[in-house]
Amino acid sequence: MVPQFRSGSSTQSSTSQSVINETITSHQYNSGFSYSASGHNIESADLNGYINPSTVAGTTQTINGVQFNWTSPSLEAVPRWKITNAGQSFSLVESLQGAGLSNVTTINRTITTSTTTETTSIFGQ
Repeated sequence: MVPQFRSGSSTQSSTSQSVINETITSHQYNSGFSYSASGHNIESADLNGYINPSTVAGTTQTINGVQFNWTSPSLEAVPRWKITNAGQSFSLVESLQGAGLSNVTTINRTITTSTTTETTSIFGQ
């Protein structure tokens, strides 16, 4: 016995889903140092008036296959300060940010994608 169809339809549906787990890591490096000083009623105690520290030889470091060099200040050569007008108020703020790895940022994210395909076939005689 052979079935005979005069007309009809067929629907097929398929769904797929993909999940991507992603990790992004960023390394930020300072290749030198940053020294700053501010205040009032102060002046350099150096004979020549220098206000910058001298540097020491650079160092080489490798992290995750990235090689870099940096220079550092000689902490013995950080500027010396003296009060300009003795007996009066004064302020002094020094800041030193050294060289090397300064920041590591890690971002973890998951991307989920879902796709649905629907196919309808209509047939008739």
